Amino acid sequence: MKINIYYGGRGVLDDPTIYVLSQIEKVLGELRVEVKRYNIYEAKNSISTLPSTLKGVDGIILATTVEWLGIGGYMTQFLDACWFYGDKEEIAGIYMQPVVISTTYGEREAVLTLENAWQILGGQLCGGLCGYVERTSELRDNPEYHRIIEKRAENLYRTISSHARSLPGSNQAVRRSVLRTRTMQLTPQESEQLSEYVSDDAYVAQQKKDISDLSSIYRNLLGENAEKAETEFINAFQSHFHGKDGLDMTAAFHIEGRDQPLVIRAKGDQISAEYGNGDDAKVVIHLSEGAMNEITSGRETFQRAFNTGDMSARGTFADLRTLDQIFQF
Repeated sequence: MKINIYYGGRGVLDDPTIYVLSQIEKVLGELRVEVKRYNIYEAKNSISTLPSTLKGVDGIILATTVEWLGIGGYMTQFLDACWFYGDKEEIAGIYMQPVVISTTYGEREAVLTLENAWQILGGQLCGGLCGYVERTSELRDNPEYHRIIEKRAENLYRTISSHARSLPGSNQAVRRSVLRTRTMQLTPQESEQLSEYVSDDAYVAQQKKDISDLSSIYRNLLGENAEKAETEFINAFQSHFHGKDGLDMTAAFHIEGRDQPLVIRAKGDQISAEYGNGDDAKVVIHLSEGAMNEITSGRETFQRAFNTGDMSARGTFADLRTLDQIFQF
């Protein structure tokens, strides 16, 4: 029999969970069980590869310490990695025993969290162990506590040996009908390889550099088209402008994807349009390039685009009506 222990605490010297695990390892060793402990905090840069260590094991112990709230970040990251990269068919045959010792409030809630997570992953459950202690010496000096720990370890051995089954839980039904791993459909081998890439900082850095280089190449290739599109908006406003007496308006159009707003200054029958600083604008409009195309092509108006939520504006309805009057697309 092979059992892995995944410890999700911080590894402090006086952590009572570490003492409990040492006692469990001693009992399982006497039962001739192959036990291997993984301290997740030691593998914090490669947690995404840990699910690959579940291969060939009969059972696992998920152990953590509640120091202020919940199961802790390391254990959460490990369970996330099991969800995204773990072999669900392998997990389905693995028994999990939660071990949670609390130095504050919340050990039962933490056990429930671990059990729910493992059931959603599709694994089997074994009765866990949880408790509250202020100091590790309370466990060390109490023979009754030792017997409880031994009984729990023996129970895990018996549960795995007998292949005990339990009634299905509702969270498993929810997983089948609702929950889906939002990743590409990969084989377990491909998932394992991907998790190794994810944990390789050098590989990730190189990928980011390659993406940045490709982006620069495409930006250069599309530079002429982008410049042409910017000129088209300027020409559209200038060619469809109808000034009027008493007009004095500055409007800044913040178009998604553009570094600077398109600033329109209209006074009387004069107009200027350019990309630049629009801090003095009386009317400030935020919209997408698609919405701007709809307006400048005459298929939409400023006021209707605002009413439908295609753009947001800072100003008044009178300003929007004025824009529709002076720019007749």
